[in-house]
Amino acid sequence: MSGPTLSSVRNAARVLKEFSSERPELGVSELSRRLSLGKSTVHRLLTTLTEEHLLVKNPDTGRYRLGLAMYDLGNTAVTGLNLHAALAPPMNWLQDVSGGTVHAGVLDLREVIYIERLDSPHMLRLFIKVGRRQPAHSTSTGKCLLAHLNSATLDRILDGWKMERKTAHTIVDPTTFRRQLVEIRRQGYACNLEETELGVISLSAPIRDRSRTVVAAVSVAGAKSRFGSELLGLSQSVREAAAVASHQLGYRR
Repeated sequence: MSGPTLSSVRNAARVLKEFSSERPELGVSELSRRLSLGKSTVHRLLTTLTEEHLLVKNPDTGRYRLGLAMYDLGNTAVTGLNLHAALAPPMNWLQDVSGGTVHAGVLDLREVIYIERLDSPHMLRLFIKVGRRQPAHSTSTGKCLLAHLNSATLDRILDGWKMERKTAHTIVDPTTFRRQLVEIRRQGYACNLEETELGVISLSAPIRDRSRTVVAAVSVAGAKSRFGSELLGLSQSVREAAAVASHQLGYRR
């Protein structure tokens, strides 16, 4: 705990925590006094935090205030805390109207992490536990989340990605996959038609926060024999569930 790297991180955190609504701007001397740190150390910390956009220097006063990156981090933390609460009612409703297995997931580069799950009351059981990761390209949740990334981020993720063929229906051609992502964004939901497991299909829709950023996706899955003729109705239901969760997170059209 006494190593120089951890000490530097700890001191940087102490600097950030000195800012508040009562003290929106602070200077080198004041921070040095409040933290009992040398001015040269405080200056290096402030310079580094400013380069990372966590702080902004006021050119008129030479004092510092919290930067927009801190605002983004705060929003992300609040969204994470609120997301689980926002998901519960629409996920329960979606399970009731569909009878399927309902999941919610977030994107981590080329994988989906499932953060919530409600089992189907019917015989089919999809053993995707909360916390489990799945390749994003072969799931409706993953495709939905990839479709709503900005172009630069999507390009970085797709570049060099050798997509695994899970079944004969899995889309692994990059050009075809990109075309499908465009269509998913246009229609507002994604389909997984036996692309992960034969006999199983799913649909997913995006969940947005107050900044209109897609932060998660909700999906419903079930047997093709049962859901195959109900895709249109299911797509409407999953979009409605996503809209309710988005509204709870502050999203407004």
